[in-house]
Amino acid sequence: MIDDLDLGFDEPERGEKGRHRRSFVRKRNGGSGGGRGKTFLALMMALVLLGGIGGGAFYGFDRIQNYFVTPDYDGDGSGEITVEIKSGALLADMADALVAADVVKSQKAFVEAAEANSRSKNIQPGTYKLRKQMSGASAVTAMLDLKNKIVNGLTIPEGRTSMNVFKLLSDKTKIPVKNFQAAAKDPEALGVPDWWFTRTDGKKSVKSVEGFLYPDTYEIPPKATAESILKLMVNRFLSVTGEMKFADEVQEKLGGVSPYEALIVASLAQAEAGNADDLGKVARVAYNRAYGEFPCNCLEMDVTVNYYLESIGKPTKSSKQMTESELNDPKNPYNRKLPGMIPTPINSPGKQALEGAMAPPKGKWLFFVAIDKQGHSEFAETPEQHERNKDKAKEAGII
Repeated sequence: MIDDLDLGFDEPERGEKGRHRRSFVRKRNGGSGGGRGKTFLALMMALVLLGGIGGGAFYGFDRIQNYFVTPDYDGDGSGEITVEIKSGALLADMADALVAADVVKSQKAFVEAAEANSRSKNIQPGTYKLRKQMSGASAVTAMLDLKNKIVNGLTIPEGRTSMNVFKLLSDKTKIPVKNFQAAAKDPEALGVPDWWFTRTDGKKSVKSVEGFLYPDTYEIPPKATAESILKLMVNRFLSVTGEMKFADEVQEKLGGVSPYEALIVASLAQAEAGNADDLGKVARVAYNRAYGEFPCNCLEMDVTVNYYLESIGKPTKSSKQMTESELNDPKNPYNRKLPGMIPTPINSPGKQALEGAMAPPKGKWLFFVAIDKQGHSEFAETPEQHERNKDKAKEAGII
């Protein structure tokens, strides 16, 4: 007799990421004593005794045994299919993508196989060429073999303008530049939070994607669109600046400068500094000129002129090649003589430039000039000091 055995299933519980899970519950005389083996034996006996009911009992057994045996395919599978593993995916997320593509039979099959393989932590985000109906273990092994990873990487160098980035992306993906330009018109739709465009210097806020396309190496998914690629880059920018606490540090330590203005300064430092060691000092010069005691309170940096020339489809020039009309064009919103900070960043600054703008060294420098072929600069507080530094640059053949 097994009249003291009460078998049941608890209500579905919602676990992490909103997935449902069921747990098998055994209740005996109101308690929870006994082991799984006795429960399983009793269940088998019950189904044998009830065998006369017909095939329905065996169908029920088939469903119930899934709670004891992990649903899994056998072998290495067949055919071919591509599966994308997104950045930041956990094992459960990877398993969901594989189940949806019928690569593995169940989430549990993949997760258990991954947990049993110490190398599974090396599975990278990206797109994989796999087979359908693989065992969980075979899927893990295949994803650890980089020959199954579809590599479509592209490196965006630091200091590139958005116009240049669009061209690089178009050359790699064959997506027309105009598609990137169209997607970039709404930076908030690409993920840039509205608060990033706040200014505290009294200047009008101009919403541009410039500065938010973080320079890094990206793996471009096979079916990517212009919008999805730019979203990927914006998300990387937000992740990096979030980890740095860029916005918090700027607001706490730079005396009223907004994070957006600091991002502009980072782009100026990225464009002007010839050496990574000088990024912070160049950022300090930009702050001192725009917000300090520089006679015109203007940036007076030729890189802003070049940004404007590129934006209107004209070739960029060296400082020596620029004409007086180009240097002081009243129609240019990035005019080097306009007081205060310019409307937007002028490129995509890297992490070191962001760090330099976030926490620049203290100093009253207003001038700088490169003095060697390695790009190191000398900094000066007065025009007289600056002239002496320029003489050094001339002797070194830099200017």
